[in-house]
Amino acid sequence: MQSTARTVIETSWTLLRVVAVISSSIATILSSMLPLIFHSNINHERIFLTFILVSFGALIIHGALTHLYNDYADYLSGTDARSPAILSGGSRVIQRNLLSPYLVHQLATHLTISLFIVALVFAMTGYMKLTLLILIGIWAAYSYSMPPLRLSYRPFIGEGLSLFPAIFFLGVAIPWLLLDTIPLWVYQNTIINAFICMAWVMVHHIPDVQADQQANPIKRTSVVWFVEKFGRRAAVVPAIIYLILAAVVALTLFYNRFWHGLIVVLLLAFMARLVMKIDVENVQNVTQVEKLLLISASIIAILLVIWI
Repeated sequence: MQSTARTVIETSWTLLRVVAVISSSIATILSSMLPLIFHSNINHERIFLTFILVSFGALIIHGALTHLYNDYADYLSGTDARSPAILSGGSRVIQRNLLSPYLVHQLATHLTISLFIVALVFAMTGYMKLTLLILIGIWAAYSYSMPPLRLSYRPFIGEGLSLFPAIFFLGVAIPWLLLDTIPLWVYQNTIINAFICMAWVMVHHIPDVQADQQANPIKRTSVVWFVEKFGRRAAVVPAIIYLILAAVVALTLFYNRFWHGLIVVLLLAFMARLVMKIDVENVQNVTQVEKLLLISASIIAILLVIWI
């Protein structure tokens, strides 16, 4: 019994990849939730309950459903089997024999059906915003990995049509649910966080270039596309592009949060320098940089809470 419980806990922890979810999804939620506590008249209990609801949804959709679909799709194409797999290469629940491919697909299917039912209940009871948030989450999880769309296998499209909407709507979720209009600072915070998240996902793909190229079908991520066009060293370019886009948005902070914006831009420059110095042939080095990016992303998310 104790061994079974330990296996369930290990499998759940491995699948959810909690550290990554906290550094991206939960940090993005916090950066638009905490200012409401500090600078609004909304009841704190109401804010906290909404935070629990949205965070639970993020854990279920972005932690469980997304990883289930991603693990299954990448198992079928063969890329995860060839991945060096330190932080990359999926959650590894299949490769470590914690779950069978069949069970992974079944869990994803049943979870999707359950979420559709919850969305339908919300729609029937008038909670249309919650319905839309669930549907966007399902779209992002399924479209990113599963055929026939498999948008993560197409350069730039996966980030633009799956990853960005997922992070953006997480960031605006709480203000959208609690306020009549969404303030400018919510859009600023959320878009910056989304681009940073996309940048570290691009770094995440660097160790998997060869595995992705050998997959069937080829997993032609933005990183793989740049490598094929401009050589191995160009693997860092997509991450740099998204960090630059984050910095462009951060410049808009100068109008209403000058010092805040300056600090964020400097941190983004630090992150860009880390990425530019990556040894793309050294998996340990790439992994170390990715960890530093996750820490930096969390720091920026916290900073975006202050001085709105």
